Amino acid sequence: MQLGEVERLRGELAEFVAQPAGYWQTRLVEDEPKPEFRTYCHLFAARRPWRRRCIDEVLRDIADDKVAGVLITDTQMRRIHHPYDGGADVFLTTPHERDRTRDRHTDWLSSHPSGL
Repeated sequence: MQLGEVERLRGELAEFVAQPAGYWQTRLVEDEPKPEFRTYCHLFAARRPWRRRCIDEVLRDIADDKVAGVLITDTQMRRIHHPYDGGADVFLTTPHERDRTRDRHTDWLSSHPSGL
């Protein structure tokens, strides 16, 4: 995905999440010649005020492999937390912010020599 496409989608999503939660759009993932073999990704979005423990239920569902593909972002969609059933990826805005977060949460890091 090109940077312009990312910025366009970011703008569309920002407009959408200002509304009540729900369906946002569907993206074609695998374009197969036979329609019955095409794969789609259905995107939903919601904006929620931050409260302590407000995402615990969805994090539990992710850990239990009930849902997948969840991205949690800040209001400007510059910082991304992508939890999955075996851990999480965190994308931050600068190397300094990354290092500061890593140092504050060393217990979150993998013990594997590669860090993965």
